[in-house]
Amino acid sequence: MLRGDTIYLRALEVEDLKFLYQIENDASVWGLASDTLTPISLFSLQRYLEHAAADFYEVRQLRLVICRQSDNAAVGTVDLFNFEPHHRRAAVGIMVLRGERRQGYADEALHLTLNYARRTLHLHQIYCTVAASNRASLQLFRKVGFRRVGLRHQWLSTDVGWEDAVEMQCVLAGR
Repeated sequence: MLRGDTIYLRALEVEDLKFLYQIENDASVWGLASDTLTPISLFSLQRYLEHAAADFYEVRQLRLVICRQSDNAAVGTVDLFNFEPHHRRAAVGIMVLRGERRQGYADEALHLTLNYARRTLHLHQIYCTVAASNRASLQLFRKVGFRRVGLRHQWLSTDVGWEDAVEMQCVLAGR
């Protein structure tokens, strides 16, 4: 378990099924925070949970649950994925429940994740792709040390047309 001042990160548990169902079926982030455009069934999530404890180096991804320390409530998830062992890099994604946003949980979770990635997983860098209109996420990633390294034009398909995506990275060496 990774502890901060107000939250901690922990591995997925079988008891997280309904929480994951809520996160994964938030249609407002489909196509932006995930690649899916369809609801995910409880059965599919249950099968995912059965394999979620697999080794990061084997499955090349890791999902951690963001929990409030005050009441142990799950408030979001942070993911490391697209892990490249040779280049020692991975992508990061974060999702906080709508009613729990703007309380510093994502900031603290990203700090914990970056420290874990550098000290334990020995990653050299972390990167992310953020919708250009998602000012809150862009500000969050900049605040924790990411810098903009590129722009992908018309990269994301939305209900109102195409949207640009900002590419960001954080080099962990020396952090």
